[in-house]
Amino acid sequence: MDSFSRKVKNELARLLPSAKCCQRAELAAIIRMDGTVEIHADRGMVLSVSTGNAAVARKVYKLMKKLMPVKVVISMRRETKLRKNNVYMLQVVAPSDEEVWEILEFKIHDDGYYILNHPDFLSRNCCWRAYLRGAFLGGGYVSNPEVTGTNHLEFITGNDFHTSLVERLMFNLGLQPKVGRRKNNKIVYLKESAQIIEFLNYIGAHSALLTYENVRIFKDVRNKVNRLVNCETANLNKTVNAAIEQVEFIQVIRDRQGLEFLPPTLREVAELRLEYPDASLQELGQMLTPKVGKSAVNHRMRRLKNIAEELKERKG
Repeated sequence: MDSFSRKVKNELARLLPSAKCCQRAELAAIIRMDGTVEIHADRGMVLSVSTGNAAVARKVYKLMKKLMPVKVVISMRRETKLRKNNVYMLQVVAPSDEEVWEILEFKIHDDGYYILNHPDFLSRNCCWRAYLRGAFLGGGYVSNPEVTGTNHLEFITGNDFHTSLVERLMFNLGLQPKVGRRKNNKIVYLKESAQIIEFLNYIGAHSALLTYENVRIFKDVRNKVNRLVNCETANLNKTVNAAIEQVEFIQVIRDRQGLEFLPPTLREVAELRLEYPDASLQELGQMLTPKVGKSAVNHRMRRLKNIAEELKERKG
């Protein structure tokens, strides 16, 4: 798992809803993402939840103990492939199958999945947030914008029913999720940083939210600086190109007629331009006697250009 996603899940694992309806909604989402129901010959129906995150496992245990007056067995095994991480498994065992369903208030859905059958289930805004928090704990991922430079948050939902449920809850909260497929799994995802920030705020991941906000602010400032630099560079290039052109047509006048034949106001600005080829029009205006503004200098330059073009046409 991406280390940033693990940090987000560790933060969320420390949040424990005070309302029982929200506890039930969050646990339901985790069970749907990471849970299985098995029938054992000796123990009857057993609900199992497995996770590779110790903090998530502790939260699942707390929620189970609060909501289920039954025995919860915790075990741990080490994966033999890839990173060889620890996998934590929590099992709920009840004396009878009926007691399991009664306690959990589950029912079997048409697609073979099970959902909570509580009358208040997902009827409140707070429960939507709790359910999405549980779904993220069970099968969520969010990229670290400081490392990847990209924005991506997703849920691996597994089946059409759960995909539709997660998508609907996100829409209910004002988000605009997209749905895709990866191999045999359905995914619900967000790509825009503003949407990800809003989602993280909804589920209570405020430290991760600040990380995304900092990166977003940094990018905005960098983009503004780049735009200003580009604008300044464009203006500077325009000024330099104009000054080069002005020097060229003043040299035409000097070489073909001589600057001494120009009116005093034009002669003064022409001589200053040749002496200070890098100066701006405003700076040239401050050197004149009396001082004039940028528009006045620009007007004199246009007159000089017209004189140079007439001399070119006259002498071919």
